[in-house]
Formats: sequence, structure tokens, C-alpha cells
Amino acid sequence: MEQRVGRVEFVVAWAIRNLDGLIAVGLGLTIGLMDVLGDVISDKVSSGATLLVLGTLAVGSMTERLRRKSDIHEAYAETRRALEDLAMVRSLSGDQVGDALERARAQTNRWYFKGGTGTYLRAVTLPRCVEAATRQRAQLSIKIDIINPAEEQTCAAYARFRQTFARRRNDDAAYAWTADRTRKEAYATVLAACWFRQRLDTLEISVHLSSGVPTLRFDLSETCLIITQDDPNRVNLLVARDQPLYDYYVTELHQSREQAVRLDLRGVAPLGDEPTVDEVRAVFDDVDLPLPSVFSDADVAEIVEKALHAEDPYRR
Repeated sequence: MEQRVGRVEFVVAWAIRNLDGLIAVGLGLTIGLMDVLGDVISDKVSSGATLLVLGTLAVGSMTERLRRKSDIHEAYAETRRALEDLAMVRSLSGDQVGDALERARAQTNRWYFKGGTGTYLRAVTLPRCVEAATRQRAQLSIKIDIINPAEEQTCAAYARFRQTFARRRNDDAAYAWTADRTRKEAYATVLAACWFRQRLDTLEISVHLSSGVPTLRFDLSETCLIITQDDPNRVNLLVARDQPLYDYYVTELHQSREQAVRLDLRGVAPLGDEPTVDEVRAVFDDVDLPLPSVFSDADVAEIVEKALHAEDPYRR
């Protein structure tokens, strides 16, 4: 029964859409049959009927053109919407990444980072953002989410991940990624956060330590979100602030920090412009992240170097 009703609705809808053509065909067949079956129609009536049929066909042609024009406008609108959706994400490659990060830092009072050990964050983002906030006497909020250097398995897994892409691109320098280096890089980011916090009263900075191994890096400012990765052969992404995807990632990054261990950076021991080994050890004890007992003074000095004098990984 339902199938029969559905067929009737289909037929009625089709008839309404093609009513002009049906009228023309009906008139033509009627006049033609009457003319064949008997001489009952005068020439004037036949001519008038012919004109009526032609007029109906003309109306039908015009209607079809309007219908096609409407379809074209609809298709154009759908294509435009699709292009606008694609514009939510813009690809970045090569030097475009560094340029995009520089523009993102130009006018922002907040920066959220999630990634492995935060090398670029220490080398460029933190000092540049703090410098701008100091110059403008503005409030600055920075939230950092990196791997936990106290978890050896996590550090070893991240080192293996970095080595995988190093082999693919035959980058000998990247083979130096070991669990030990990973731990020191992460410790350096924590130290850098403490050091900069003591030099800008308007800096609100937090450090969160995650157990997972990230495969992407997220840098979020007030104007955009930039997603990068360690494999240079793959595309990096930029999401503008006015796109829904930006808000989605704000929530995603927040949830990630909520599941991580947050360090308490308040009341840590003072750090000099060039922190001493004893100062650094005291700071890590204060944030309840003591350095491994196997770390020598040379290891601590290496962490200080990475924290305050890291090289820009995007510099060519």
C-alpha cells in the first residue's frame, strides 16, 4: 500500500513539473486525431490550435530555461559554500610556517601550545611574546602541554617517533633523538617557563605534563591555530580564528590539559640571568619534578643551555 502511494505521489509530482509539455502534447494529439478521423475542424481552428501548441511549447522552453538557470544558481551557491568550508584550513609549507607563527605572535595576549618538548616555544615564542608584553605593559597568558620528562617510557617512545621520520628523510642530525635528549628538552621547557615567569609580573604561565606521545604540534593564538609536524614532506595547517574548527581545538586543548599533570610554578626558588646548577636543582624540587639522580652538573648545565639559548628549528 505504501509503495502504491509513493508511486502516485511520484507521478503527480512529475506531472506538475512537466505540465506545460503535457498540455502541448495533448493538444497536438487531439487536433491531429480529429483532423485524421474527419473533416470536422476548420482551417482557422486548426491554425489556432497549431499556434496554441507552439505557444505552449515556447512557454515550456522558457520555463525550462528558468529552471536550468535556477539550478545553475543553486549549484554555484553549493560550490561557493564548499569553497568557504575548504578555506577553514590553509596549508603551509617550508618558510610559510615560520612566517605564519610570526604573524600569529604579532597581536596576541595568549598562546596555547601542545607538543613534544617545545623547542620552538623556548627558542622563539616565549621570548618574543614576553618581549612584546613587556614593551606594551600587557597581560600575557601562556599554557604549555608537553610530555612528562619523569616518565622514561614516554620519552623513549617519543624519541623513537622522531627517529622514524629522521630515517625517512636521511637526516643524520635527527638521529641524536634519544630518550635522554627528550627528557632534557622537556625539562628545559619547564625551566624556561619558570625563568620567564620571574621576569614578567603580568605573565600567567602554566605547564602541563602528558603521558601520551603527540604526533602533532599545536600553537594557538588569538588570531589563529597552527598545526605542524616533524615530517617536512607532509602539509602543515593554519585555521583562522573566525572558523568553527578553531573553537573546536580550543576545547580539545583544554581537555588535554585537564587530563595532564599541572605543575605549581608559584613560590619557586629565584633564578639568575644565567641560572646556576644549584638554582636549577632547587627549582625542579620546588615544582615537585626533581631531576634524576644520575644527572650530573654537566647535564644540568645542558638543560640550562637548551632552556635559555635554544636554536630556532625553522631557521634556514
